[in-house]
Amino acid sequence: MKKWYSLIDKIYRKENLTEAFRRVKANNGAPGIDGETVGDYANELLKNTELLHEKLKTETYEPSPVRRVEIQKPDGGVRLLGVPTVKDRVVQQAIVNVIEPIFDETFHPSSYGYRRGRSQQEAVAKAERFMNRYELTDVVDMDLSKCFDTLDHEIIMDTVAERISDGKVLKLIRKFLKSGVMNHGTFTATEIGSCQGGVISPLLSNIYLNKFDQKMMSKGIRIVRYADDILIFAKDRQQAGNYMSYATKVLEEELKLTVNQKKTKLTSVREGVEFLGFVIREKYLSVNPKRIKRFKDKVRRITRRNSGRAMEVIIRELNPTLRGWMNYYRAANIKGLTRDLMQWIRRRLRMVKMAQWKTYKKMHKEMRKKGIKGTGEKMDVKRWKNSNTHIIHQLLPNKYFEKLGLIDMHKYEVGLLSNYY
Repeated sequence: MKKWYSLIDKIYRKENLTEAFRRVKANNGAPGIDGETVGDYANELLKNTELLHEKLKTETYEPSPVRRVEIQKPDGGVRLLGVPTVKDRVVQQAIVNVIEPIFDETFHPSSYGYRRGRSQQEAVAKAERFMNRYELTDVVDMDLSKCFDTLDHEIIMDTVAERISDGKVLKLIRKFLKSGVMNHGTFTATEIGSCQGGVISPLLSNIYLNKFDQKMMSKGIRIVRYADDILIFAKDRQQAGNYMSYATKVLEEELKLTVNQKKTKLTSVREGVEFLGFVIREKYLSVNPKRIKRFKDKVRRITRRNSGRAMEVIIRELNPTLRGWMNYYRAANIKGLTRDLMQWIRRRLRMVKMAQWKTYKKMHKEMRKKGIKGTGEKMDVKRWKNSNTHIIHQLLPNKYFEKLGLIDMHKYEVGLLSNYY
C-alpha cells in the first residue's frame, strides 16, 4: 500500500486555500462561534488566505471549538451538529482537497455517501440490482446509533496513518478532532466523535467505515452503504441472520460503534426494503410514505390559506420544493403518485384563492368577469370540500396555475432507476 510522506505544503498552498474557500462559499452555511460569515471572510479574502497560509506553514494554526446546533429529526429526537468557524471550514476543505483522492481510490465500490460523482439514486439502484437480479432477496437493514458522535479518535488516526505519514497533517487532523464544542458559552472537550457539520467529518467517517466495508468484502458479503445507512444482502433469512451477527461484531468490537438493536432488522424485497427515502420492491420502486408525508407537510406550510400573499409569490416559493422533490424521486415508479399530488396541490392553491375572496360575493364577481354561469349562490368559500366543485374548477382551471408558472410534477419522466445502473 502506497504511503504519502509530504502533504502539508500542498494543503497550505495559497491556490489550494483559495479553492477551498470557493467550495465553502458555495455551501454558504452559518457562522461559527466567532460570528464571522462567509461574506465577512470574502471581504478580506487575500488577508485571510495569507494568514491561514502562514499559520499552517509554521504549525501555529489552532482550530476553534465548534458551535453546537440541535436539529429536530423528522421522526423525533435531536441531531447534534457542530458548526465550525469559516476559517476552520476553509482549512478542513483544504485538507480534504488533498487527501480525499488518496483515500477515495481505496473505498469499497458499494460505498456511495459523500463521494464525488456518486449519488443516493445510484446506491438505491445497486441495492435493487442485488435483490432483484442477483436474487439476494433477504436483507439486513443496519442502523448505527449516533455514528459521527461515537467515532473513536485513535482508530481514526491509525486508519489515516495507514496512508499518510506526514506528521504535520496528522497533527492538524487530530487538532480538529479535539477542538471541542461550545454550547451557550460552555466549553465541552471532544474525546470521541467527529462533529457532524464539519467539512472533514464525512471523509473521516468514510475512512473509518471503510474498515467495515473491506471486512465484509473479504467474506464475500454484498453490501451497499451510504454514510451510516447500511444494507447487507443474503440469499435467505438464515444467511441474513448470520451476516447480521458478523457485521454487529465488526462494528461494535473492532470499530467501537453501537448498533441500534431496536432499529436494525431483517427484511426482504418481498416486504419492501426502505433505503434513502425509497422502498425497493420486487417489481417496482416507490417512495417511503414518511417522505411523502414530509413533502406534503412542507407544501401545507407554503400554501397556508391565511398568508395573504399573491398567488404568484406562493407559486414562486413552491416551485423549488416541487422541482427538488422530483429530481430526487423521479427514479421511482411514481406516475400515479405525481398525478394525485398535483391534484392535491392545485386544490390547496384553489383554497388559498377562495380564502382571499373571503365571501361568495367576490367569487360571483369573478364569475361574471369570465362569463361563467352556475349555482354557486352563497357558497362558503372557506370550506375545503367546496374547493373541488365544478364552478371553482371553471374559475381556477389547471391552465390558470400553468400560466403562473406552477411546475407540473406529473409531466416529469419517472421510473428512471435503470439510468443509475
